[in-house]
Amino acid sequence: MKQGSKGHYSFVVRDGQSMINAFLFGDDARRVTTLPEDGQVFIFRGRVDFWTQYGALRFIVDQVEFDDVGKLRARLEELKRRLEAEGAFDANRKRRLPFLPNAVALLTSPTGAVIHDLQETILERFPGMGIVVYPVQVQGAAAPMSVARALRRCNEERLADVIVLARGGGSFEEMYAFNTELVARAILDSKLPVVTALGHTSDRTVADLVADAECRTPTEAGARVVPKKSDLLLHLTERRRRLDREIKQKLVRVAERLERASRELKRLHPLARLARNEEALRDRERRLDAAADARLTRGRNALASRRAPDRLDRALAERFAGATRALTFREQRLVALSPHSVLTRGYSITQDAESGAVVRSAGDTAVGRAVRIHLGSGRLGARVEEVER
Repeated sequence: MKQGSKGHYSFVVRDGQSMINAFLFGDDARRVTTLPEDGQVFIFRGRVDFWTQYGALRFIVDQVEFDDVGKLRARLEELKRRLEAEGAFDANRKRRLPFLPNAVALLTSPTGAVIHDLQETILERFPGMGIVVYPVQVQGAAAPMSVARALRRCNEERLADVIVLARGGGSFEEMYAFNTELVARAILDSKLPVVTALGHTSDRTVADLVADAECRTPTEAGARVVPKKSDLLLHLTERRRRLDREIKQKLVRVAERLERASRELKRLHPLARLARNEEALRDRERRLDAAADARLTRGRNALASRRAPDRLDRALAERFAGATRALTFREQRLVALSPHSVLTRGYSITQDAESGAVVRSAGDTAVGRAVRIHLGSGRLGARVEEVER
């Protein structure tokens, strides 16, 4: 079988007793299911034409039908066995479909219900979704090459993230383009995931077996490649609510921890500790004064009631004087140990102006740091000009 420059084919048709030269025009060749090969049996329909230039008859073929579908199916099964041995049908080899593609490539006939159903389903589910249409022949001898070229073009242009290869079903002969090795190899070589939607057929095609996902109808394929935009928006809204609620709860917990930390810092502040110590000292002074007054009162009452001799009076007076001296000594010690007394002797307490921490050594501050200095009377604000360690 020879192909001419304009897509025409010439070949010889034989039966059991005779033969005739045959001719298949390019337009008719694109409509037939498959092109004849040497040794195959077909039924040819057409008309007989006399070629006056050469004085010969020729058979003008306009329709080709399989005469032995069994042999064709045998060839198909042999192709399936080879591809399966290569791992072409293995689920682990197949690519994952994108969750939300930027655009979808549609490989199908540019006319008819299939392209309409695909576009309608995709845009109904996700308005504004990008759709790139690659018109292909889905039936006839030229269909396998048309599909293979379109698949290669999709991968070269990268205008979409997923490919849908679709047709509206048909007979075994009409679907034969999708059982060819040429189409199967093109799908396997694709870097983009391929979804088939070849209609309600009794047999799964080779294209279905090697594709990354298989759907029975264009509507199912459209729903498979794009999610519902309304469902995504609802899911995002719910996630946003949950996130806002969790953030608010976390902020409340953090605020509570900060409040507790602030209270603890105030309690541990050096000035607060000094104030508590001073209050404790004053309390002890008050209790000592009260105890001394009580003992003095008891002694006077005892002297008055018993009218003891002068010796007893002197003893009580000495004891009272001793107790008074001891009380005075303790009071003096308490006063000497008071932080304010320490400050009045020329000492001071230095704090970092920013953090409030007490500066206990030269290493606790640095040149240029602002500090507060507490004196016996008043407070100074200063800045460190020199640090000696």
